[in-house]
Amino acid sequence: MSALICGSIAIDTIMSFDGRFSDRILPDQIHILNLSFIVPTLRRDFGGCAGNIAYALQQLGGQPLPMGTVGSDAAEYIKRMADMGINTEFVAAVEGTYTAQAMIMADQDANQIAAFHPGAMMLSHTLKITSRDDIKLGIIAPDSRDGMLQHAEQFKSANIPFVFDPGQNLALFDGKELSHFIDLATWITVNDYEARLLCDRTGLSCAELSMKVKGLIVTLGADGCEVWVNGERTTIPPVKAIEVVDPTGCGDAFRGALLFGLEQGWSLVQCAVLGNRVGAHKIAHRGGQSYTLETLSMNRSQNFAH
Repeated sequence: MSALICGSIAIDTIMSFDGRFSDRILPDQIHILNLSFIVPTLRRDFGGCAGNIAYALQQLGGQPLPMGTVGSDAAEYIKRMADMGINTEFVAAVEGTYTAQAMIMADQDANQIAAFHPGAMMLSHTLKITSRDDIKLGIIAPDSRDGMLQHAEQFKSANIPFVFDPGQNLALFDGKELSHFIDLATWITVNDYEARLLCDRTGLSCAELSMKVKGLIVTLGADGCEVWVNGERTTIPPVKAIEVVDPTGCGDAFRGALLFGLEQGWSLVQCAVLGNRVGAHKIAHRGGQSYTLETLSMNRSQNFAH
């Protein structure tokens, strides 16, 4: 059975500046800011929430169905997914647009200056979800505002249980809209900052939120995560990373593991244990889609299904 993954499909351009931004930006001259940085290293990564989640789920042996809009420049990305065995029937290319792109420049202290061009992603609402026998569950990850709103309604209408994962787009919605997402969703996953914002805007605690769905997962980065079910919290300890190289895509890797566990009928605690392991493995690799999970995949049933 497949998991329908609604979210952004993007290309990340990562640049490294050898100095410190603070040495080049004069506080009393910000009103006439005009800077140029020499970036000796540059790389382009395949990314986007839907792309990264699909990659993780595929690595674990699941069957992802990414759904998103890309530009006329995405042929290489689509071919790569197809070559990996990822079904791309719900990835639509929009002529005359660019694929969503993040341009990130980091200095030697890991401070970042970033710009994001949504491009074709802004038309994700044109894609429709309908009931299909081979789609077992889904996820709404960060995407265009209209796309997220409409896809939540369509998941519900199609009787497809789904994870609500607002991510950085949570700030786009007010309390009423977020409460409606929660009413439609089956599970919720957020990080600790997003959890505080979600509670603030809805007026509900994590315990209360978990009573409205089958479960809430709050990821805590290097501190593991919390699983809330029926108002009760279970703390899942972290997995120590062999090396901390790049956190980009760690949350998406966790969510790929979550979908895999849910496909198997695991408890949320079992899903979160696997998610912590996959996230700790990913952080030792650059980019959101450069790691492999052969060993983890081979042992997944023995370690997590009971």
